[in-house]
Amino acid sequence: MKVIILLMLAAIIGSLLSAALFLFRDRNGGERTVRALTLRIGLSVLLFVLLIVGFQSGLLQSRVPM
Repeated sequence: MKVIILLMLAAIIGSLLSAALFLFRDRNGGERTVRALTLRIGLSVLLFVLLIVGFQSGLLQSRVPM
């Protein structure tokens, strides 16, 4: 589960960097930028859901004492 989380974080950062690259490279339209940012939002929501499922199922545990 931890490896999946790290891969998702890497994909989110990669999508953000590609959106920045498309923003500077494409002067006339921002369709590729919008697609990259939409992908980043989708990956972020999916990561959030995976974290919730991981904590609820016991696959992930918090290191913060409660």
